[in-house]
Amino acid sequence: MVKRVLMIAYHFPPLQGSSGIQRTLRFAQHLPQFGWQPIILTANTKAYENVNSAQLSEVIDQVSVYRSFALDTARHLSILKRYPRILAVPDRWITWWLASIPKGLYLIRTLKPDVIWSTFPTATAHLIGYTLSRITGLPWVTDFRDPMVQPDYPPNPLVYRSYQWIEQQAIRYSAHTIVTTPGTKKDYIQRFPTIPESRFRLIENGYDELSFSGVLPQQRAQQGKQLILIHSGIIYSSERDPTIFFEALSDLLREKRVSSDSLKIILRATYNDNYLQQLIKRYEIESIVSLAPPISYKEAIAEMLSADGLLILQASNCNNQIPAKLYEYLRAQKPILALTDPEGDTALKLKSLGINTIARLDSKLEIIEMLQTYLESIQKKFTQDIPIDQLYLNSREARTVELVHVLDEVVKK
Repeated sequence: MVKRVLMIAYHFPPLQGSSGIQRTLRFAQHLPQFGWQPIILTANTKAYENVNSAQLSEVIDQVSVYRSFALDTARHLSILKRYPRILAVPDRWITWWLASIPKGLYLIRTLKPDVIWSTFPTATAHLIGYTLSRITGLPWVTDFRDPMVQPDYPPNPLVYRSYQWIEQQAIRYSAHTIVTTPGTKKDYIQRFPTIPESRFRLIENGYDELSFSGVLPQQRAQQGKQLILIHSGIIYSSERDPTIFFEALSDLLREKRVSSDSLKIILRATYNDNYLQQLIKRYEIESIVSLAPPISYKEAIAEMLSADGLLILQASNCNNQIPAKLYEYLRAQKPILALTDPEGDTALKLKSLGINTIARLDSKLEIIEMLQTYLESIQKKFTQDIPIDQLYLNSREARTVELVHVLDEVVKK
């Protein structure tokens, strides 16, 4: 007998610019082969600031997608770009909650899902899941792609309190709480000692093999000895601040240990271009560092496959997080340079797979030393090979099997 899961997710195609899309989308695509029918409840496209229809074709026939009304407070309810904070608590898409309750109740009544699953970010998704579960009595599984409440996040006191309340309800009332990194799981177990440890489950992010199939590396013009490094995705001013990295590059450039003939670094789809452009100009590294606009997911994968190396930035204040793109980097099987805390989850993940090209994001000396070692290893054709069986365990299909185990446990209770 086919079982059904109502999946509540703000991030879903055609939204562009969030790696969070991939987690829900790939779960939904793989679940039917394991006896689960996904029902997607997401926001109407008006709520999305940037859209791209390319991935809509990947929402296969087995996936039923329902959209409820939602506005972005900052864009739709502001006057002269200002709006009352209360209209953006817990986040700017709180209107999605108002519309999703009747829509969700309709879907539950007509399609009769066995389980509700919701994913954070955004906080409103968990608020919808909580409300629907409490009204209907359906079991609820919560998914945290990132830790929700942290010592300095969210910075606004009102938003922090709303996040704290939603997080508490999610942990208390969900049948299982799923997290994506070992550090987050450990943190939640410590912060919620009255909740059985068995309720917390680890399901990491992963890469999607279907996304890589048929994708060919981009054709590159003959560049001589120039190596191309790619950072693909958002660069936050705090959590991934490249200031010290840029300072290290500036020193290497000035001392002629790198040049535009030997190195090109492309920062793709940073969504923070103004800030980064100022840093690039300040450190006079325009000849080797450039910003590039967003491209489609398939194009981004092709770019990874054509690069000589792939770059990860992750500050120590995100030690309990692993960038979702890391798993795509692993599948691309290109040398990875990780500028992150060696004791954080990102570094520990890489070390577990035999990858040790790691330097602290806030240490110029470490970056200079490791970058030179890394570039030399690429020139010598060194590869970071991962055994195929280990690589598969990091696929979205393997992660879906883990989710199926959780969902099956819930319906058997």
